[in-house]
Amino acid sequence: MANQETLYDVADRVATITLNRPDKLNAWTATMDGEVRAAMQEAERDDGVRVIVLTGAGRGFCAGADISLLSTVATRGLDKKSRVQALAGTKRKGVRPDFQKKYSYFPAVEKPVIAGINGPVVGLGLVIILYCDLRFASDAARFGTAFARRGLIAEYGMAWMLPRIVGISNALDLLYSARMIDAQEALRMGLVNQIFPQDGFSAKVHEFACDIALNVSPRSLRVIKRQVYGAMFEPLAKQRNRTQPLDADARDRRAETESARGWLVESVFAERRKRCRADEPGVRAALRNHGSKLHGPGSVQLLGTGHR
Repeated sequence: MANQETLYDVADRVATITLNRPDKLNAWTATMDGEVRAAMQEAERDDGVRVIVLTGAGRGFCAGADISLLSTVATRGLDKKSRVQALAGTKRKGVRPDFQKKYSYFPAVEKPVIAGINGPVVGLGLVIILYCDLRFASDAARFGTAFARRGLIAEYGMAWMLPRIVGISNALDLLYSARMIDAQEALRMGLVNQIFPQDGFSAKVHEFACDIALNVSPRSLRVIKRQVYGAMFEPLAKQRNRTQPLDADARDRRAETESARGWLVESVFAERRKRCRADEPGVRAALRNHGSKLHGPGSVQLLGTGHR
């Protein structure tokens, strides 16, 4: 069945999920929620995807929960299915329960998730970008929590996640006042990583995502992401004592070796394409000349440096 409120596209190993209700500033609905979750799952399963970008159509990223969704919850409450999903989440082996709840599951996706914030993002929309790994904003973006001005509280883990990104004082400023801030102030607080001009914004976000997808080991991305989010719940000593990089549930080691070799060859191809059109024998020769070799299952050493 075709998506009703989102778009899904893959190019250059980057999957782009677009919230597609531009006439409503992409206000969040139950339908959109289901489609985004399904798209994230599809992107995670697809070996041809290395990075995921979540963005909005039109002039806004997400104006928060759609008024029809809020009205339904206010008058009828959550139905049983929605309550279970919000409180218990979807069980997934090897993933912390914290990152299996409604909206908080992005950190459990094994690939980088980048928010391309093309315009205003408010309320529930702000909650959603907090769970993305990186946040890039256009210079037209605006940010607001909104909850306090509606008689609501910090919902869906915002009181836990926001201070970890911007610090306690900035988090309380945004939550208490519920004021709107511009992209520059969001950058100063650390809420966003970079700002790009509105003209050409999508292309700049894609360019960044593409650079990661083509030049970084997918295994490294997967393990590093799990390390960073896992460290939020662990003392330093436990992190330092990990000799195996959180890969206990790793795929077959032979598959890891093939993945590493494929990533290495692809990276060399990408670099050489910038200079000339190289054929496969040329790439093999380049690998030999640079002394690339495999060191056991799943490990690749470049130029004798031991990078993996």
